[in-house]
Amino acid sequence: MSTGKYLTFALDKEEYAVPVLRVREIIKIMDITRVPQLPAYVKGVINLRGKVVPIVDMRMKFGLPAREYSERTCIIVVEVAVRNSVVMMGVIVDSVSDVLTISTEEVAAPPDFGGSKEGGWVEALAKVKGHVKILLNLDKMLGADSELIRAA
Repeated sequence: MSTGKYLTFALDKEEYAVPVLRVREIIKIMDITRVPQLPAYVKGVINLRGKVVPIVDMRMKFGLPAREYSERTCIIVVEVAVRNSVVMMGVIVDSVSDVLTISTEEVAAPPDFGGSKEGGWVEALAKVKGHVKILLNLDKMLGADSELIRAA
């Protein structure tokens, strides 16, 4: 985990972060076309200026209770490395918080919970201004979902 700039976002009462360099854009919730036979957390796809972008609801992906989308709910379009290519995917979050510069001193390895089901989704933890931000590994978290959507 390197230092650098991270986009932080909220899900429930927790703060998560992804590298800014992987974020393509942040958009308002829009109509999502459902795709049959995908997990419930894969909401479907959107047409973003001629590109089909798969959309994952992060609340559902993380096993959080569903809730109505609000004016703060948005889609973060990110780049995910899958095999030898990079694909764009959108993730629905409760709200976008901030862009932070995280230094080496603020980063700690995640605790070992004994084979957690997330399979390496949590890259590290950052202690910033008295709060813990969970730094996510987008490739491990969303790479398999990209493969699922391609197969559908």
